[in-house]
Amino acid sequence: VAVTVDCDGPLRVHNVYVPAGGDEPDPEINDKFAHKLSFLEEMTRLAPASGERSVLVGDLNVAPYEDDVWSHRQLLKVVSHTPVETELFERTRSAGGWDDAMRRALPVPDKIYTWWSYRARDWRAANRGRRLDHVWTSPALAGTAFSMDVLVDARDWEKPSDHVPVVARFG
Repeated sequence: VAVTVDCDGPLRVHNVYVPAGGDEPDPEINDKFAHKLSFLEEMTRLAPASGERSVLVGDLNVAPYEDDVWSHRQLLKVVSHTPVETELFERTRSAGGWDDAMRRALPVPDKIYTWWSYRARDWRAANRGRRLDHVWTSPALAGTAFSMDVLVDARDWEKPSDHVPVVARFG
């Protein structure tokens, strides 16, 4: 979904959901994973027009960097952090000229998680999270996010999502 709003001039906002990809990170035996990879490939064409002020947000179902997961080594063969996904994800972001506003506001080595499995008995103590939700900006907005808050406490709400909200402030 994309809308254009008036915010000191036109601002294009894209809300994207990338399919999760199932449990097996092999496109030959898992159609869901194959679909996820083709979806990411198709996203490489989602580039803002030159000078366009755009923000892309959503559950992109990829944790691209080592500091976006609780254990880089243990998750290399787990859907959402496999090398094939993270490389394609970065190629997709770069092809559109998108800036990772979350990582600009909260640089590595800060750990950022926006998702925790329902399977964890005490999710907060285990803290086995992943950053699956993202905020990207077009080159025209790169560097304008002056704060980024991940509302971790929302995970404690009654009947919470496995994802938590992310609030980006631009200036």
